[in-house]
Amino acid sequence: MDAMETSSDEEQSRTFVQVLSEKYSPENFPYGQGVMVMPSLPGSPVRDRLYVPCSLVLSGSGINKAGDRSDIAAFCVHVAELDLSQNQLKDWEEICAIVSNIPHLDFLNLSMNPLMGVQLEPCMAEVFSRVRQLVLINTHISWDTVHTLTKHTPELEELFLCLNGFNTVSESQTCCPSLRLLQITDNQLQEWKEVRKFGRIYPSLNTLVLANNSVDCVGDSPETLQRLFPNLRSINLNNSGLRKRHYALIYT
Repeated sequence: MDAMETSSDEEQSRTFVQVLSEKYSPENFPYGQGVMVMPSLPGSPVRDRLYVPCSLVLSGSGINKAGDRSDIAAFCVHVAELDLSQNQLKDWEEICAIVSNIPHLDFLNLSMNPLMGVQLEPCMAEVFSRVRQLVLINTHISWDTVHTLTKHTPELEELFLCLNGFNTVSESQTCCPSLRLLQITDNQLQEWKEVRKFGRIYPSLNTLVLANNSVDCVGDSPETLQRLFPNLRSINLNNSGLRKRHYALIYT
């Protein structure tokens, strides 16, 4: 029984390298579009050459493992944007194995991967240091993991945390001074005191998107708001139930 279960698990396993090979093989790009990298290592499941674009989209492909690290490094040397949304990645070690072998990664989308309750060790998070845009929509990631990531992404400018079921905001001892845009729509935030924390965590924030939460009042004066969010230029509270007088307060 154990052998059968192991065999079944192996059959269901889909690696980043396998999907990359299937999608960007020379047969699919006969005229050489994208980046040509060659040759592959002896015995590698990857074809002799792949045409890999700088913006790599492997969403909805059932990926749950990285695959051969040397193949990732060989074929993703020019990749700057990576979309891994709607896969089955639930192990940060596998995610880190992919990211660590893409030296110029600027944009990373991990939306709709099952990351609830999965802890990211700080020693592993350093591989995200080059990322400027990070999308974690509907991953049900924890605030602890969010803070671990932002602590190790000194150039992070945009963070997307929509649909994660947040009803509170956990503060971090280390702020993220590089962040300019935070989109945290479609969560369950209700109290303004939770929103205030973003000013301390992300002091350089200039755009805050809070649409489709339930924050129905703002408990601060314009002067206090200016102090809490010194760089904020845009805040979106659409469909939050915010009363008209509080809209007036924000835009005073």
